Amino acid sequence: MSALPVIERSFLSLPEGRVHLASVGAGQPILLLHQTPRSWDEYREVLPLLGRHYRTIAMDSMGFGDSDPLPMADLSIENLAAAARDVLAALGHERAIVVGHHTGAAIAAEMAAAYPDRVAALVLSASPYVDAARRAASPGRHTIDAVTARADGGHVGELWAMRQPLYPDNRPDLLERFLIDALKAGPRAAEGHRMVGRYVMDERLPLIRCPTLVIAPTADPHAYPNAGKVSGAIRGSVLVEIEGGMVPLPDQMPEAFSDTVHRFLASLPAF
Repeated sequence: MSALPVIERSFLSLPEGRVHLASVGAGQPILLLHQTPRSWDEYREVLPLLGRHYRTIAMDSMGFGDSDPLPMADLSIENLAAAARDVLAALGHERAIVVGHHTGAAIAAEMAAAYPDRVAALVLSASPYVDAARRAASPGRHTIDAVTARADGGHVGELWAMRQPLYPDNRPDLLERFLIDALKAGPRAAEGHRMVGRYVMDERLPLIRCPTLVIAPTADPHAYPNAGKVSGAIRGSVLVEIEGGMVPLPDQMPEAFSDTVHRFLASLPAF
């Protein structure tokens, strides 16, 4: 196998602020959108694998990683989707394949619903499903990653303990990478989850018309039960399970994730 392509790092200035990008490869563009409160780093191993076939771009959503934040009051799936659309436009990509994981899947879905001419194909990995019942319950429910900074640093251990059951036992490195991003996001770590709970997703998914793959990691207790609802709401979508996949699927199983995405895209007619 030839050497994997090298990741390039850059910033892009938009009206909303500066956006940090990690890019690799050449050809048809793929935009990768991360979960809350991660960053492009969630796709660190995926980028060069998909970069063998595509121009693969992972962006830090506004307010996460190294991208400038939107005002907290403006933090919404719709606004983050608009910023992602603006990234593609600024890079000169008329259409792109859009891939999202967890929160990123909600942002990707909104892009496909709101800007159908921009999204050639869609991959929703471990997607949430937000209907009226979840929206009604969200204001009073416990929010993961919601911690208060303490002088003794106890909130760091609290974040670790909160996430540990969702991660593989033998991969503390993945939790360390999560923790770096969560601490950098600060209060946006929890607000990013609340943002998902406000999204009118059940009304937006039926508007999607592009070829769509729904990836269901079987060991993700939050996303796996919703995979059938997400897939069933999108006409003609394909549902694929990844056995043993957990909340950090892209960095937990980058080869399986990349292969699943590439097989789906390779099965489609030329865009």
